[in-house]
Amino acid sequence: MFIIFLHYLNKFKKKLPYNINSIDFFDTFAQILFKNKMETNSSLKLQKLEAIVISVLRMAIGWHFLYEGIAKIAMGSWSSQAYLANTTGFFAPFYRWLAASSAIGVVDWLNITGLIFIGLALFFGCFVRIAAASGALMLLLYYFAYPPFGFSVVMSAGESHLYIVNFLLLEAIALILLAVYPRMGYSLEKWVRDLIKLKTAKKDDGAAPDPEVFVNSRREAIKNMASISVLGLMGWGAYDNNRRYGLDAMSGATMSFDKKNLSDLKGDLPRGKIGNHEISRLVMGGNLIGGYAHARDLLYANQLFKAYNNERKIYETLMLCEAAGINSINIGFASNELLRKYKKATGSKLKVITQISADEKDESTLFDRMYDAINFGVDIIQIQGNWVDWMTRDGHVDRIGRLLEKIKSEGFTAGLGAHTIDSLIACQEQGIIPDYYMKTMHHDQYWSAHPREFRVPFEQDSGTYLDHNRFHDNLFCGYPEKTVEFFKNSTVPVMGFKVLAAGAITAEDGFNWAFENGADFICVGMFDFQIVNDVNICIDTLKKLKEKKLRKRAWFG
Repeated sequence: MFIIFLHYLNKFKKKLPYNINSIDFFDTFAQILFKNKMETNSSLKLQKLEAIVISVLRMAIGWHFLYEGIAKIAMGSWSSQAYLANTTGFFAPFYRWLAASSAIGVVDWLNITGLIFIGLALFFGCFVRIAAASGALMLLLYYFAYPPFGFSVVMSAGESHLYIVNFLLLEAIALILLAVYPRMGYSLEKWVRDLIKLKTAKKDDGAAPDPEVFVNSRREAIKNMASISVLGLMGWGAYDNNRRYGLDAMSGATMSFDKKNLSDLKGDLPRGKIGNHEISRLVMGGNLIGGYAHARDLLYANQLFKAYNNERKIYETLMLCEAAGINSINIGFASNELLRKYKKATGSKLKVITQISADEKDESTLFDRMYDAINFGVDIIQIQGNWVDWMTRDGHVDRIGRLLEKIKSEGFTAGLGAHTIDSLIACQEQGIIPDYYMKTMHHDQYWSAHPREFRVPFEQDSGTYLDHNRFHDNLFCGYPEKTVEFFKNSTVPVMGFKVLAAGAITAEDGFNWAFENGADFICVGMFDFQIVNDVNICIDTLKKLKEKKLRKRAWFG
């Protein structure tokens, strides 16, 4: 309507007794809308710009389709069955019928070949209208498989707020526009048509071709065939990316997770701040994805966790975390490469808190892991709890202070971890104050906790014992009252971890105890099937503590 208004305003200005040149700028837009045949330099330039914009849009969507199809082939055993079986919305019975039918292999084949052929047609510009319409239909089928109607207007679905309109719908609308738009930009189809027109014109005229027309047609042919070289460059980039990072079969859009439980979320997961970082009150722990079980006598648990949490399952779990509102993960140093790959593959904005340490005997390595962590692109650097305990136990608290200050001097938020509260007390006495503490926080009222009278400081770092009265990977906060008392007098944000004592305490009990006794954040290792429930428990716990005013410490962070 605005362009139409400008078009008629431009006509009206000619009747005025004086000239208004400023309106001339808008006339070319109205010319396109009404297919005005005026041959002006400005309109020709605008037509070229239009061709470029349409070509880029068409090729970008084409590449997306093509890459998705090839990625599914590269996965080898990809199937849409799980995706279809867990669908939601009013078309769910249809999708689930497809998932249960014996023709699921045909559905998978149609999906993959459709993605590839639509992608190639859009990228090169062949049968554009058919490809665009087919692509829009395919995207709408994806859209209605998991329609974004389950979140309220104010409820966050991860980093983005998606309600009714999501990326699938936007891309489908763009393809519908390409299907009905009178021009298709630079394309092989246009080149073939122009070539046929040129040859037909030669036969009709019988005259020698105009050299200028020949040069112009050759230039147009080069433009129309530019997509071939572009595809070559993008294909090489994808191959090189796969060679270095192994990402071809793990693209963010190819990945999927079971979204059916997201509708059970009770609201937004509250957040706080550590330094300049906004952190969800519930932070994803890294032990389960790293294969560290703390399973007492169960010797197979580490292998079981690693077998379940393969790379693909880890990606799905982290995507589900973000969709449920968890925006941060705390990992051991060994998981940095995996998290870098995940963020590169999915475009994730998950905040990575990484733990670092140094060789206990070689002081020259003090800063090495810190620089490695920075190169991995982490967000927050935390000194690992075991190392802090070892340094305190062995009388090297000064190294902790130097490393902490170095982290801060590099512009990073610096955390200080510990299993034994004595370590944090010793650091505080030496004036070593971090941006936040990371401390084991759980009570000891569970069956496998050994008696208090047999506990000693730093026992978590001194091996395990067959004696049932001694430590055996069974207790991680040996002095809970002493821990609570220390934090009660501290104004530094606290992130509690091992709040479930490695699975010995229920989430309702462990979350409540940690938050009530001073934790500002809790770090919890979770399998994918636990995430939505744990987020809801965290929301309920924080709400109850606020309503009943049960928390014993002010909030920091």
